[in-house]
Amino acid sequence: QVQLVESGGGLVQPGGSLRLSCAASGRPFSTYVMGWFRQAPGKEREFVAAITWSGDLTYYADSVKGRFTMSRDYAQNTVYLQMNSLKPEDTAVYYCAADLSLDVILDKSKRYGMESWGKGTLVTVSS
Repeated sequence: QVQLVESGGGLVQPGGSLRLSCAASGRPFSTYVMGWFRQAPGKEREFVAAITWSGDLTYYADSVKGRFTMSRDYAQNTVYLQMNSLKPEDTAVYYCAADLSLDVILDKSKRYGMESWGKGTLVTVSS
């Protein structure tokens, strides 16, 4: 099983930027589809972004499209989430996830089978 460790969260003002990182270890990084999810207080965990095995395709939730960019670095075994134009409603714990299947990342009904989750990093957007 791949192990995931997120970093980069913090407090930022509305309109600001943050870059989250997720370092993977334990299994070949290139065999995994990677995803970012978030969970705000009192709400369900929701999909934010995903990137395919080769990094050639990315997927985004409508709420972050045009503001967030996901990428992966094979030399560092790390995925990133660049978050720009942050809004108070982006406040949440952000989780990194990994699975061999794109369907598990994208399909909410299959997410119970996710191979690995990180422990999360808190992002707070507030003035």
